[in-house]
Amino acid sequence: MMVMKGLLASGCCLAALVAMPSMATAQTDTAPNTAIGDPVASAKLAADVATDKDAGRSMTNEVIVTGTRITRPNNRSAAPITTTTAAEIAAQGATTIEEVLNRLPQVQANAEQNYADSDGRQRIKLRSLGFERTLTLVDGLRLGIQNGMDVSLIPNELVERIDVLSGGASSVYGSDAVAGVVNFVLKKDYNGVSLTGNYSFFNHYNNANAVTAAADRAFFPSARGWANDGGRANVTLSAGKTFLDGALSISGYANYRRSDQVSLDDRSLSACEVSQTIATGALSCTRSTYTQVGTIVPGGIGRGSTLVNNPNGSGTLLPYNSGRGTATDPFDNLAFQRNFNRINTGAFVTARISDEIELYSTAMFYRDRSFNTLPNRVYSYSVYGNTPYQVNCDNPFLSASQRTTLCGTATSGLVPLDLRYRFDGAPLVATGFENRGARIAGGLRGRVLDDAWSYDIAGVYSLLKAKSIYPAQPDFDRVNRSLNVVNVGGVPTCASVVSGLDRACVPFNAFRPYNNDLALNNYLYTSVDGTQNSTSLMWQALAVLNGDLGKYGLTSPLAEQGIAVAIASEFRAELYKSGADAQFRQTNGGSDQRFTQNVLESNIEVQVPLIENKPYTDQLQVNAGYRVSKYNRLNGTFNTWKVEGVWGPIADIGFRASFNKAQRAPTVIEADQASNIYYDRNGRNDPCASTPDPNSSDPNVRIAPTASLEQCRRTGLPDNLYGSAALSCLDNSCTIRSGGFNLKPETAYTKTFGVILRPRVLKGLTVSADRFIINLNDSINYFQVNDFLDGCLTTGLQYYCRGVVRTPGTFRLDSAATGNPTSGYFARGTSNGYKSQAHGWDFQAQYTVGLGAVGTLDTSFNGSLTTRVGNQDSPDATARNCVGYYGGGCGESMPRWAHGLRATWTTLDKTTNVSVNWRHTSAMTIGYNSPADTGIPRNEPQVRSFYTGVPAYDYIDLSTSFDVAKRFTLRLAVNNLFDRDPPLLPDSRSVLGLLRSNTLFRYDLLGRQIVVGATARF
Repeated sequence: MMVMKGLLASGCCLAALVAMPSMATAQTDTAPNTAIGDPVASAKLAADVATDKDAGRSMTNEVIVTGTRITRPNNRSAAPITTTTAAEIAAQGATTIEEVLNRLPQVQANAEQNYADSDGRQRIKLRSLGFERTLTLVDGLRLGIQNGMDVSLIPNELVERIDVLSGGASSVYGSDAVAGVVNFVLKKDYNGVSLTGNYSFFNHYNNANAVTAAADRAFFPSARGWANDGGRANVTLSAGKTFLDGALSISGYANYRRSDQVSLDDRSLSACEVSQTIATGALSCTRSTYTQVGTIVPGGIGRGSTLVNNPNGSGTLLPYNSGRGTATDPFDNLAFQRNFNRINTGAFVTARISDEIELYSTAMFYRDRSFNTLPNRVYSYSVYGNTPYQVNCDNPFLSASQRTTLCGTATSGLVPLDLRYRFDGAPLVATGFENRGARIAGGLRGRVLDDAWSYDIAGVYSLLKAKSIYPAQPDFDRVNRSLNVVNVGGVPTCASVVSGLDRACVPFNAFRPYNNDLALNNYLYTSVDGTQNSTSLMWQALAVLNGDLGKYGLTSPLAEQGIAVAIASEFRAELYKSGADAQFRQTNGGSDQRFTQNVLESNIEVQVPLIENKPYTDQLQVNAGYRVSKYNRLNGTFNTWKVEGVWGPIADIGFRASFNKAQRAPTVIEADQASNIYYDRNGRNDPCASTPDPNSSDPNVRIAPTASLEQCRRTGLPDNLYGSAALSCLDNSCTIRSGGFNLKPETAYTKTFGVILRPRVLKGLTVSADRFIINLNDSINYFQVNDFLDGCLTTGLQYYCRGVVRTPGTFRLDSAATGNPTSGYFARGTSNGYKSQAHGWDFQAQYTVGLGAVGTLDTSFNGSLTTRVGNQDSPDATARNCVGYYGGGCGESMPRWAHGLRATWTTLDKTTNVSVNWRHTSAMTIGYNSPADTGIPRNEPQVRSFYTGVPAYDYIDLSTSFDVAKRFTLRLAVNNLFDRDPPLLPDSRSVLGLLRSNTLFRYDLLGRQIVVGATARF
């Protein structure tokens, strides 16, 4: 039924396109430099060029077709390509690239640059298959390594278009192109100077809702009424000049972006993190013992009741969470939208020396800083160890009642306690993130041998340095010294000041509520917790030779174009290293790491037009490609390939199909994890051994094994040793081997096939419908000991039992951890797992209608119907289908249907346009309520009767722009025009593993967004 609803929705939208008045002007071929492979994408780009008076100034001369290295001007893609144009980006008024991508129904929405639990880097996930299976390109070359790529490097204003290719493309681009390819094509040839600026903010009305009701019950404040916040600024200066009659082109840009923080408590829907009592549906707020009034546990953790200072300042102690002010929202200060500031700069150079030689270079640099704010707190002593804090019983800050509770009848000496105090009057602490990146690409290209051949020799250097600066923690010794306070001449003074141990000590009155002494706060927080850093580096060298063999007569007798071929060879080296300063290591431990990997590849593509422009067939073409790859960290060589076909019986209709074998090689970190072998021991014993009874003094009294005889047989144990004391590992700690798996690339067999309609009776309309099927095998996962052991005991499959390796003869599992034993251990580490899948349909349409003297109407549609997304964890598990479900083992998953429909009216003189966009997302259901045939883990006690799902969502966006004196353009956009709240999902983080904001990324989280922008051209 859901599939039918999705198809009906797409049919409705497509029907609306077809039903528009047939007032189009005569259909023409796409404009120069706009044939980018996919007919709908090409028509969309051509429409933008036709209605944008500045588009021609930024269109490059190079032909970039996503999905192939063959460069001929009328390429037709056999795989669907979804294109987002510069005009659409401008209409959205987006500040970051991720905002643009999140609107595409093919993309798993994310907000890495904004939300609190992120380091600020943004990566792209197609089809909910993970960012590591989506290849990101810039002008057809890799952005960087999968571990470290960040599309923040790319400013919005420099993007000419974004191509999203469905299905595998490893035979063309190499590893990672499994779910698809995202290719950013940049504006590089600019002649003149322009200054573009955008400012946006959120205009949202905070309604009362179930969360604010829960906050009221918890005595937490909640936002109500109008909010105007979350300001974002984006300014770009671009300049360029052509010289020598266009032979030399130099252009550059400088971009600054910033964003103000919106905290969780700035929105009524995230007034607190809510969970529900399943039986009643009642919501309750997550509470924290870090209170503004001060939380005290006499005697320390486990020894006394958790108490708080009376909020009325009377000097009495109340039970925690017993009334207003006695508990706190732990997440109110976390960011809903991150504070960040970003600087991007770069330059582009092309120099045509002759028809045979053109030099080109692209250099891009950026620095991004963002912060995750946290409450300012004195932490429980348990953060530092097991030693409690101490307070002196003659402390002048103690009331008589408090002294009795803490000290009993004692009037002097030190007594233990736990203390948790939150300083809301002091500045928030913050984890800082700084990402610095550079990407330099360049090479030479040209045409030779009477234009029969072209070559492109390119290189890419990509670097990302990421640094995390962790917030300070109060110093344990200083907290203790500040609690030991004596009366000196009527003035409370630290005992350490009197003794001379610490004359800078500031007394801490932890026994009155709402202490916001900044001098005390500055004393307790002595230094930052430390800095952790990482470096991701990639070198890519690529040589491509293109040939038009038709110049040598290699042409089908029924075709006009000859056979085209592209031969390429590529070398790629990757490095990832991480480190930390001494302060971070002292607090968090760990060690510095360095991983490297390189690959040498060669590939060939062939494009064979068989029939062209014949009465019975307008076009028939087959394509093929093959790549062989050799990784220095993997055994053997690996190959990928593609077979494709395009057939158009008449000009009005075309069919296309593509069948790919694609692969994802292990990342540089995964490869090291798999090959780096080390052994240790932990507290796990052999489940087939008997163990001494801890309640008996007789060593011969033993407890039966935890596993049954049948289960132990599955691990390779003989029946006669079942329950033997001889199996028990030394000190009940068996040996654990980490790594050592013969890792191999993931392999995906991807298929796309579809139909393209360009009816001559309705000129200006192009429609496509494509089926995509992505089946991934040997997925790379990290397996814990329990994953292998529990699976082996339950199923006996070698898939699991490879992780239980008994010593021949003794069948023990505690080989010496030195000497690299070949048996006698449990295993864990990165290894190949089982399967993942993503199936569905993509629908696209572009309709351009001439309205005579009134202007032009362009309508574009992009919809995706997902029919399967999920994984099969093991051969014995049920294949999981998470389409239309979230949480409960599915994460955020994908809705069954989503689309965007945009209509843009442009005046005849191209000075004014008005654009309306309709975004739709179908309903989703919580995974706990899924039927058994979905394979989603179902826990009956968690089946919901309340808040069972998310209804269908619709957003309307409106934008307009108009020119003033031909050199100045003003823009205004309103996204989420009707200020619709995102859906409410109780337990979104604690149970579902999603966001702390009680909702999902896919929706507009902060309400109506108003954007004002302008461009000045000189």
